[in-house]
Amino acid sequence: MAKQRNAFTLIEVMVAVMIVSVVIAAMFQVRGDANSKLLWLQQSIKETQYNSFLLGTSQKYGFEKSNVSLKELVDDFNLESDLRREVKAIKVKLSYDEIDKFETPTGSVLEIGKTKLESQKFSTSMLRVKIQ
Repeated sequence: MAKQRNAFTLIEVMVAVMIVSVVIAAMFQVRGDANSKLLWLQQSIKETQYNSFLLGTSQKYGFEKSNVSLKELVDDFNLESDLRREVKAIKVKLSYDEIDKFETPTGSVLEIGKTKLESQKFSTSMLRVKIQ
């Protein structure tokens, strides 16, 4: 006659707990990776928006090669003091490469170039048109 079992053995319970713990650990790892990528993406979008705005509205900067701080780029704007403090310490390198230059029938010269703004954490570039 076969003996009836009323419960799980200790080995069976330990194997089940091990499998559940491995699955939970993998889920935490995936969530952590997704969160770090999301934070990096949000920071990158924020910096790119700031840089595009600053370079796109500034006629003083972006048509030369220089090292400046972001504070110099935002001096002409009325910004919150928290943001002003945040960008004050960031050093950036501006570089401008002329792509094409041609004269219009009216005698003015159009120059098309690419301005690149680089720091240790990010890099962004934009096309610019300069009328001389």
